[in-house]
Amino acid sequence: VIIAAQLVWPELNLGLPWTSFGRLRPLHTNAVIFAFGGCTLFATSYYVVQRTCHTTLFLPSLAKFTFWGWQAVIVAAAISLPLGFTQGKEYAELEWPIDLLIAVVWVAYAIVFFGTIGTRKVKHIYVANWFFGAFILTVALLHIVNSAAMPASMMKSYSAYAGVQDAMVQWWYGHNAVGFFLTAGFLGIMYYFVPKQADRPVYSYSLSIVHFWALIFTYMWAGPHHLHYTALPDWTQSLGMAFSLILLAPSWGGMINGMMTLSGAWHKLRTDPILRFMIVSLSFYGMSTFEGPMMAIKTVNSLSHYTDWTVGHVHSGALGWVGLVSMGAIYYMVPRLFGQKQMHSIKAIELHFWLATVGIVLYIAALWISGVMEGLMWRAINTDGTLTYTFVESVKAKQPYYIIRMLGGLLYLSGMTIMLWNVIKTATSGKAATANIPPVAAHA
Repeated sequence: VIIAAQLVWPELNLGLPWTSFGRLRPLHTNAVIFAFGGCTLFATSYYVVQRTCHTTLFLPSLAKFTFWGWQAVIVAAAISLPLGFTQGKEYAELEWPIDLLIAVVWVAYAIVFFGTIGTRKVKHIYVANWFFGAFILTVALLHIVNSAAMPASMMKSYSAYAGVQDAMVQWWYGHNAVGFFLTAGFLGIMYYFVPKQADRPVYSYSLSIVHFWALIFTYMWAGPHHLHYTALPDWTQSLGMAFSLILLAPSWGGMINGMMTLSGAWHKLRTDPILRFMIVSLSFYGMSTFEGPMMAIKTVNSLSHYTDWTVGHVHSGALGWVGLVSMGAIYYMVPRLFGQKQMHSIKAIELHFWLATVGIVLYIAALWISGVMEGLMWRAINTDGTLTYTFVESVKAKQPYYIIRMLGGLLYLSGMTIMLWNVIKTATSGKAATANIPPVAAHA
């Protein structure tokens, strides 16, 4: 919200380097993806793998290390990024000592997760664990390869790659960070928590397996669509575009599978705000995964690239898909983890849902309109071939939409504040007691 306000009123950077847009923006992306998203994935994967494998976590002390280690990564990012320590790679800005800590924590995470699956008491491995497993393995590969660098000092390093190769490796990482960290991992959440909250089996378990294999094969090849009309070889750009279009099929297959899980239970949406969070998140997932392949088409990309349309697309996925499904999962888990029958206030969940939904719509609609307008202004030419608008005119035209975007962000933030209060009240309103919770077999 602060950096959204800075785009409207640049003076809000206070003239200080560590509060400038250029330093707060990577802090914002790392906080959303790795702090909020990462902690959600750690919590839900540990919860789901125990429940579906009918066992406790493998090496609980190592699981505790992953928690404290990940918090150390978050604190280090929160300190180093505003101070200007960065590798300059989107979603991979953190310098080499923090990268090493991430790698150590991630290896520990993999040992705990796959060790738990290895000691399971049931033969079947539920599909949510397939998605969590793919996310863990792929993020490890992406992080290690893209972060390869030669340290020059304690907080300065030089990438192992240069030029076009650096750009290609970066967007192989960048797109698959979205594809596996923010998609595959959260699909694992969806495949467990939607059936549980709806009290219905997954609509088609066979489709979920097809969804898994199609998604992990296709996503890896789509990164070059971020580099259309650059020095990247044209065949590579075309390959990225082709696989992006193919990606629509498994993505929508998973979205439809999640939606249709409510067959016979659609009436629950009227009274269950937690289920509403999850189903609306699937709507945003479907919308984002349609928009992404469309924007990968070179003709469309020539209009959308470098504009606010891209920012709107990213936030429809981050706020709509990742945010809402995370909130639904948190509202499902918290009462069960703290021995409560339900959250402290169902009305607060209702209010949160509407604040978040309206906030997202305002946010992304403003950026869509702003982005298309911006792209059209950039390409507008006079009869003599000169540009119709200067760059400054396109910036000034966007200001009203930036105000709407900021208001949408404020609504979304207000909803998160209500959730924080609700979670704290739920966690502190009961008395601690040991509960013998019987394992529940996964739907198959």
